[in-house]
Amino acid sequence: MADVYRWRLAPDGLATRRQLRALGLRPGGQGVVAEVHRPRRRKAPLVAYLYRVDRAKPVRPMTPARTAALAAAMLARRTCPNCLTDAGYCIPRSLGMCVPCHDSP
Repeated sequence: MADVYRWRLAPDGLATRRQLRALGLRPGGQGVVAEVHRPRRRKAPLVAYLYRVDRAKPVRPMTPARTAALAAAMLARRTCPNCLTDAGYCIPRSLGMCVPCHDSP
């Protein structure tokens, strides 16, 4: 089982995914080394998983193909299936269509 630390008491050399990303790193296949628990009142604690910074690998560079695939995926999320137009925002999954199509009778 991974070590468990309280909020803000994790030792140096460990970082969350977001902290690794800010450093230009990724976990790189390593397992979770420890957890940080942030207590909350009347709820279960928030949990963050920690990875070793010295075992982290650099983030893979963005290739033109990955950029094109990401742009296509975002266009699909913005395209209304009802009126087939680019809404300019991601279509809410709860509605399934753009807001004007949902609001019109």
